[in-house]
Amino acid sequence: MTGGRYARDDQWAARARKVDARAHSRADIMAPTDDGTTTYPRYMKRARGAYIWDTDGNRYIDYQLGYGPVILGHADPRVNEAATRALAGGQCMAPLWSTEQVVLCERLCEIIPGGEKVYLFKTGSDATSSAVRLARIHTGREGVLRWGYNGWHDWAVESPAGIPAAVRQTSEIFDYHDLADLDRRLTQGGGSVACVVTMPFGDHTTSAEHLLRLREIVHRHGALLVLDEMRSGFRMGLGGAQEYFGVRADLATYSKAMANGFAISALVGRADVMAGFAETRISSTFFASPVEMAAALETIRVLEETDALERVWANGARLMDGLEEIVKGSGLPATVVGYAPMPFLEFDTPAVEAGVRPAFFREVIRQGVLFHPQHQWFVSAAHTEADIDRTLEVCRRAVKAAL
Repeated sequence: MTGGRYARDDQWAARARKVDARAHSRADIMAPTDDGTTTYPRYMKRARGAYIWDTDGNRYIDYQLGYGPVILGHADPRVNEAATRALAGGQCMAPLWSTEQVVLCERLCEIIPGGEKVYLFKTGSDATSSAVRLARIHTGREGVLRWGYNGWHDWAVESPAGIPAAVRQTSEIFDYHDLADLDRRLTQGGGSVACVVTMPFGDHTTSAEHLLRLREIVHRHGALLVLDEMRSGFRMGLGGAQEYFGVRADLATYSKAMANGFAISALVGRADVMAGFAETRISSTFFASPVEMAAALETIRVLEETDALERVWANGARLMDGLEEIVKGSGLPATVVGYAPMPFLEFDTPAVEAGVRPAFFREVIRQGVLFHPQHQWFVSAAHTEADIDRTLEVCRRAVKAAL
């Protein structure tokens, strides 16, 4: 159906369905309603600061931020200028390396707790999958226990379609919140588990005590702890969750906010474990591109030398406090969860089944606030107090419309 708020968006979607396989893989929040109307934008035209514009010209205060990479704001001129300068010197130079690679590895070793060696990639899945391979090399074991979203590669993907049964048998999900379950699984593994891969937290908060206990259990069974810091890295603090909680992993993986949206990731960790790279082959033509490295270096510089992260925390707290007030005052069947840099509004199951949640999100999106209904949100340094206050006013109206 075309016409209305998303007329051009519907036209682009119709074109995409003929040629773009991805157009058929997002059937959740972006799917049209039963009557064929579009309630969620799919195609974007441009982004700047805390805002994003769709192909129909609608502007949104963006709390998706590319699933978290945009920490300084969309198209931050400082980062873009650094990347442009690097681009002017050439970009694709494999199998040779760039000096930016050395400097970025040095900076990451300085910033990341326990960082002794670094390997740079392009995506989060690159880094986490490489961490698993190194853990297997170092321990001589094959098993993996994991929790959270750790990427799309065979060992981690949630859907079994196309994944050999033998691969699925070497990787199991454990209950992050039940450390007795983790201990039990490691015991039952009989020394076959190479590593435990986990996000430091999900939508909800955690504690240093929980993470320290988790690490103790992992090490007691001779396995390695791999901390998946894709979302928490450079967002909870410059040194990520390891710095924030005072917990050191054997290996940790980073991407997203590391370069304000440029495609780069890193595996950081113990030198003796990282030595396993000499025994295997993990490479790509594009791993050596200096453009993304320059973007990462500038992003790190801004985070380190300015109050960007302080503003992320302050405005995230302003958003959470305002949402708490709205929930309590309205009786909305939902709970505000998470940390200020990445909050979320979690609806009770009956509210989801009764249609309260989709009604709420349809309304906030219609009024120009881009929340993801099924994924935690993110706050950038480009968000202002005025943006937060506008967001809260929209949420108040949306709650009235949904209840």
